[in-house]
Amino acid sequence: MKRREFITLLGGAAAAWPLAARAQQSGRLPTIGFLGQSTRSATSEWTTAFVQRLRELGWIDGRNVAIEYRWGEGRDERFAQIAAEFVRLKVDVFVTAGTPQVLAAKQATSVIPIVFAVAGDPVGTGLVASLARPGGNVTGLATLAADLAGKRLELLREVVPGLGRLAILGNVGNPLSVLELGEVRAAARALGLEVHTLEIRRGQDIAPAFEALKGQADALYVCIDGLVNTNRIRINTSALGARLPTMHGARETSKREV
Repeated sequence: MKRREFITLLGGAAAAWPLAARAQQSGRLPTIGFLGQSTRSATSEWTTAFVQRLRELGWIDGRNVAIEYRWGEGRDERFAQIAAEFVRLKVDVFVTAGTPQVLAAKQATSVIPIVFAVAGDPVGTGLVASLARPGGNVTGLATLAADLAGKRLELLREVVPGLGRLAILGNVGNPLSVLELGEVRAAARALGLEVHTLEIRRGQDIAPAFEALKGQADALYVCIDGLVNTNRIRINTSALGARLPTMHGARETSKREV
């Protein structure tokens, strides 16, 4: 997800809000519930871009709009808790990114608008009824993470010509990661590769997964996910220690620095 696309989507959505009049009538500032997928530091570029674009459109936090920030911190169970909290706070719009977060918001409310910066396969994961007629209260941009899995694997084979054994790391608590895992497995087997799947659900699952993988893979494919992004330093350090060439679906998750 490019920074420019992010600020255009969310800033454009903000400019079109009919919520301002409703909020003013109730005597309070229109309120955005910002559900961050990981931590404030991990998504600082996104939040900075979001606030900047809002300001350019005349929306200034604390003056004519209020932003309530909450962070998943790499724990999927927090998404439902935060979504329920936003409903209690009566926010005027949810802003988030990532399939599990959007699903949590959708399950919490069918009335409050939900705008997502990026989510995977919105039809396949049940976010919308169809692309032509999405219906409901959810809108945003979709990622082609699962669809591009085969192409990423081809690029990985170019980097590792002798690739015969592939490890795939994915958060099976994320419907998009499950789809991507399936796509990568199918592509890998079509290429005659031996596949080892590392299924995680929490940050604590990462170290045992790498421990179990020792000596069984020539390269690692990491599925796009908020949990992965939160723990990207741990994953990349472990992959480096295991001398595993690694393919990520997003540039941000390939960084080792904080």
